[in-house]
Amino acid sequence: MDPFDNLLRGVHADGAAFGRSVLTPPGALRFTDGAPLTLCVPLRGEGWISHPESDKPRLVRVGEAAAVRGPAPFVFSAEPRSSFQPGELRDVRCGQSGMTDSVGADQTDRMVLLVGAYHVQGRAPQRLLGALPPVLVVPDDHDCAALRDYLDTQLGACRPGRQIVLDRLLDWLLVCTVRDWFDQPDAEAPGWYRALSDDTVGPVLRAMHDAPGRPWTLAELAVQAGVSRSTLAKRFTALVGEPPLTYLTDWRMTLAADMLAESTATVAAVAHQLGYADAFGFSAAFKRVHGVSPSGHRRLARVGGQVA
Repeated sequence: MDPFDNLLRGVHADGAAFGRSVLTPPGALRFTDGAPLTLCVPLRGEGWISHPESDKPRLVRVGEAAAVRGPAPFVFSAEPRSSFQPGELRDVRCGQSGMTDSVGADQTDRMVLLVGAYHVQGRAPQRLLGALPPVLVVPDDHDCAALRDYLDTQLGACRPGRQIVLDRLLDWLLVCTVRDWFDQPDAEAPGWYRALSDDTVGPVLRAMHDAPGRPWTLAELAVQAGVSRSTLAKRFTALVGEPPLTYLTDWRMTLAADMLAESTATVAAVAHQLGYADAFGFSAAFKRVHGVSPSGHRRLARVGGQVA
């Protein structure tokens, strides 16, 4: 397993809401789900995404997919405009029956949009979301016309298992969309993603993510890379942006935050699972990274509080 696999494990469509909208000029939809991540896939026609953190609308055509980072509302419109007249802009949420309504007057030039809202939880997927721009648009380099047609059909069907089919197909499309964006030369992909293809650093990243609780030392990680400790430390820092053991501690603390929030395991049990000999050293590292003790983090998570 690699960092990309780990971070996307918490970004999935199980139980997610989907909607399909018919949009015609000059209509526009403002999505107010508040979801951390939304996937927009034109099934027919094209439209424009306006996001409060983007300087201009982004065009999305059939054959392309867009991922929009939340939770701020964003607008999908038939025309590249930032202002709309009364009746042209409607607030919607994914899964609303109203999403299937037509918006606009000209029924001869309509576009059909598939939208999936991902209500992501946990620190691990937040690391991925933090690496994404407000709006990213990537072309379909694998000719997914058949998949888009199938998704369109499934949205209108009421067959058993419909939600599971949509969940899995949209998961696959989301993974491809984010990965294809990271692979673009001008994309600001995180250092760890670029480093995965490196012969020296890639095996080390995978080893740490396969077994984060193993008591790794720089020497043991260097064995995974087949180089000296100094060579590994220099190359890892150059590509990822921080030394190997610093990266490992940060990843362990990310996992710890999610384990404390989502399970009833004791602090000592979480510490042991992540390679710490005792709860004291673990608690000190956790507070240094997150600014709060493990028990304090758990209390805030259980009452829905925000953890720094």
